[in-house]
Amino acid sequence: MSDSSTPGINARTAVPTLLVSVFIISICSILYELLISSVSSYFMGSAVLHFSIVIGLFLSSMGVGSYLSRFVQRHLLDWFIGVESLLSLIGGLSCIVLYFAFSLTPYFYLVGFLLILTLGILIGVEIPILTRVMRRYDNLRDALANILSFDYLGALIASILFPLLLLPTLGSMRTAFAVGLLNLLVAVANTQLFRAQLQHATTYLVAQAIIGAVLLSGFVYSFQIIGFFETQLYRDEIVLSRQTPYQQIVVTRYNQDVRLFINGGLQFSTRDEYRYHEPLVHVPAALAAKREHILVLGGGDGLAVRELLRYPDVGRIEVVDLDPEITNLARRNPLFRQVNADAMLDERVTIHNTDAFKFVEQSSDIYDLILVDLPDPNGTALGKLYSVSFYKILRRRLAAGGAVVTQSTSPYFVPRAFWSIHRTMEQAFDTVVPYTSYVPSFGQWGFNMAFGSERASFSVPRLSEQLFDRRSMDFRYLNREMLPGLFVFGQDIAEPADVEVNRLDNQILLQYYEQGWQ
Repeated sequence: MSDSSTPGINARTAVPTLLVSVFIISICSILYELLISSVSSYFMGSAVLHFSIVIGLFLSSMGVGSYLSRFVQRHLLDWFIGVESLLSLIGGLSCIVLYFAFSLTPYFYLVGFLLILTLGILIGVEIPILTRVMRRYDNLRDALANILSFDYLGALIASILFPLLLLPTLGSMRTAFAVGLLNLLVAVANTQLFRAQLQHATTYLVAQAIIGAVLLSGFVYSFQIIGFFETQLYRDEIVLSRQTPYQQIVVTRYNQDVRLFINGGLQFSTRDEYRYHEPLVHVPAALAAKREHILVLGGGDGLAVRELLRYPDVGRIEVVDLDPEITNLARRNPLFRQVNADAMLDERVTIHNTDAFKFVEQSSDIYDLILVDLPDPNGTALGKLYSVSFYKILRRRLAAGGAVVTQSTSPYFVPRAFWSIHRTMEQAFDTVVPYTSYVPSFGQWGFNMAFGSERASFSVPRLSEQLFDRRSMDFRYLNREMLPGLFVFGQDIAEPADVEVNRLDNQILLQYYEQGWQ
């Protein structure tokens, strides 16, 4: 049957259907981009890099698809419905393909590239074909204007739905299946409406039924599917897996070893976390003139707070952690409560679930001790919390005689990143002291401690006196003999001469961090 015949279909029915199709196709297209970018950055880190690459490849692939559409001369509706049906299947399975590639093969980037190329070409083919179909019912000027308007509107809706609704409620895997089903709905609706014009309408409907069964099964059993792949990624029993609006949280357990992973990165292991938290907390806490008002940025697991509460003169502790899921786990989950000794339930502790930069910027409080226990600077959102601007705000919030400390990633694996943090803090504080601790789960780990205007605030003998002579604490790691070694850096991790300061407008720290861990 020729393309020009339109039995039983008039413009009043066809045009709204096609425009709604464009709108939904646009939503699905953007969601596939966001899904692939998010999952790639979850597995491989560097959100900026992966979002940039995915968007660039998608757009160029869509250009290839648009070019290829010129060779489609006849049976436009058949082509559109066939492409849409195939797109729903591949897009719906996109997350499962990425999980498979990462957990079971060494070819994640190759598979991701082919996936983006395929989806982009299919999406690129659709819009020109739909434009040509619309010309049967409207003039080219109006058809093109309407299609582009609905296309751009769909992109806006998708960019809002993904972070605010879909990802936090469904997670990445289930969202992919849901978006694939939405794509399939477009194909089915158009198959039914234009059935009389199609060459193989029955074949399409049978294929769509099979695709629908596959995607629906995936949606229903998505937690089991992702659980299977997570068992390939984590060697121990997974006791909790949760996607929040901010991150993927996984908790594993093997005998007495409980581990927290965020976006695939280990945050702590109960076998050796004390080797991290004792130096982080007690070195600056012992040197602070007072401990009446303490600020903890990050540290929502409560382990740093546990160490702080060992000081009898601690007054108020304010914990600022962006993700309420982490602080809720610290307050309610039996595994976390056992590890942090119910620290987050102490009446002296106040929790703020907000952005750390905004909190310190808007706060007018003065703190005797500030602990920055944030994740590594693996993206711009975290990189700003290691910038000169941020440290200058912390300086204004620091009381006389107070101390600031920040975890500073590994001076062994990413030495340029470590020393960049050190030099950045020197732009805001008069005295900055680097030190390090060996944590078996992480390797050599680094910290930077800073003071205000008291240039003579730090010395190892003074620290030893404060820790071991003036108070009696039962440390698991720290002792008098090993204390001086915390402040000694070997030649292989000595400060380079050409490391730059991390500023908001350059985020050089992210480059150092990514280059080092590669």
